[in-house]
Amino acid sequence: MLLKGKVLFSLVSALMVAPAGSGAQAPVEKATLAGGCFWCMVHPFENLEGVLEVKSGYTGGHMENPSYRDVVSGKTGHVEAVQITFDPSKTSYSEILDLFWRQIDPTDPGGQFVDRGNQYATAIFYHSEAQKRAAIKSRDLLDRSGTYDKSIVTEIRPFSRFYDAEPYHQDYHKKNPMGYRQYRIGSGRDPYLSRIWKGKPPKAAVWKRAAYRKKTDDELRNMLTPLQYRVTQKDGTEPPFDNAYWNNKDQGIYVDVVSGEPLFSSLDKYESGTGWPSFTKPLVPENIVLKEDRSLFSVRTEVRSRHGDSHLGHLFPDGPPPKGHRYCMNSAALRFVAEEDLVKEGYDEYAKLFGD
Repeated sequence: MLLKGKVLFSLVSALMVAPAGSGAQAPVEKATLAGGCFWCMVHPFENLEGVLEVKSGYTGGHMENPSYRDVVSGKTGHVEAVQITFDPSKTSYSEILDLFWRQIDPTDPGGQFVDRGNQYATAIFYHSEAQKRAAIKSRDLLDRSGTYDKSIVTEIRPFSRFYDAEPYHQDYHKKNPMGYRQYRIGSGRDPYLSRIWKGKPPKAAVWKRAAYRKKTDDELRNMLTPLQYRVTQKDGTEPPFDNAYWNNKDQGIYVDVVSGEPLFSSLDKYESGTGWPSFTKPLVPENIVLKEDRSLFSVRTEVRSRHGDSHLGHLFPDGPPPKGHRYCMNSAALRFVAEEDLVKEGYDEYAKLFGD
């Protein structure tokens, strides 16, 4: 398949779907999506903010309570699918659709990758008229984007009933992680997606929120140095004037060493004389969480990352004008991404801050 141009569409900015219901707290919603083998359609959504549950199952056919053997026979009309229960106040249906398109080949009417047959067809099963409108708009946007040289054939159909797959099919990627990774590569899914999207993270905020996640303790211990672990997970403090970035004058951005979420820019860094990297303001304020800290017999303002939940440092009121803020950070909690590496590492939206 030929990739035309360099157009990477973003449905998030183009689609607005009102959450169901009304009132201060929106009820949960469901999204039902078919993308070929349901093993491969669970993990992309499970770490998405606001997603409460992802189940593998069968839908769209005429047989009641089908088994896996029934469905793979191709005679039931059912397709393998996932049903996602989500909080629309945290993740919109549009964002879920955006992530869905990036998991499949929407131009193949005969199945998905090595899995052939109508039981592996792609489809969006809408639960409401609002979902139907959003699905049609998202499909048309992708079709016009120039990403593919074939038409989008993914069907948009009304939802009827979803049947849970057998327990051994649920969370397959967790039960058999090695087999799952081998299947994604061997089936051709990962090589295809890497080629279509050229290995770059999609620009949609949904993908970034999925990636900027809190890691398990085992993951953290494997990926962090002892100092990084102590600072980010145990609220530690590194020595002043003896850390990676206190005197760094290169241009670029600083991201959470755990999650990768962007936090600060070199454009807002200044010499505070304290021996720690200091900033007048965050690059992405919504990625910063402030908490009261009453340790050390005083009251201070702790700074943490929103998605990684890393301890970063403290905010003090003795910075330069006009606001007088000093975000005093630990280098051990940060990773510096140089200006020339921003596009390569998927932070291309911040490259424009530094000019040509």
